[in-house]
Amino acid sequence: MRADTAPADLLRHGLRLLQAKDVDGWVNLWDEDAILEFPFAPGGRPKRLEGRVAVAAYMSDYPDHIDLHDFPHAEIMQTLVPDAVVVEMHGVGRLADTDRHFGMSSIAVVADTNGLITRYRDYWNPLAVQDPATHFAGSTA
Repeated sequence: MRADTAPADLLRHGLRLLQAKDVDGWVNLWDEDAILEFPFAPGGRPKRLEGRVAVAAYMSDYPDHIDLHDFPHAEIMQTLVPDAVVVEMHGVGRLADTDRHFGMSSIAVVADTNGLITRYRDYWNPLAVQDPATHFAGSTA
């Protein structure tokens, strides 16, 4: 991306790359020292990745597990910080391992410098992509 790319445009482009399963293109949107955080990550999953190399390693097999079809809702809001946005989004797709379809809403806070992502804090709900039989065990609903 160009250094003068607005954070909202950078985010939109990144979502298109994820949908296209272009992990290399998506990783190239990240600054070398970027930080990716998952505050609600379940046990055994990383809560923080530091650097583009760590982000690339984490995402390397993404298309083998997630078949992301669409973001039917992505509302991007500019913050008072010029190089940061908040996005409220809903993604839909299929889990490749189980062939189960999912819908997942999340909020992310994304900051960039010189047209590259420097910080991405992803408040996604890990329950949305787990097997319903395991995360609602004991529930009668």
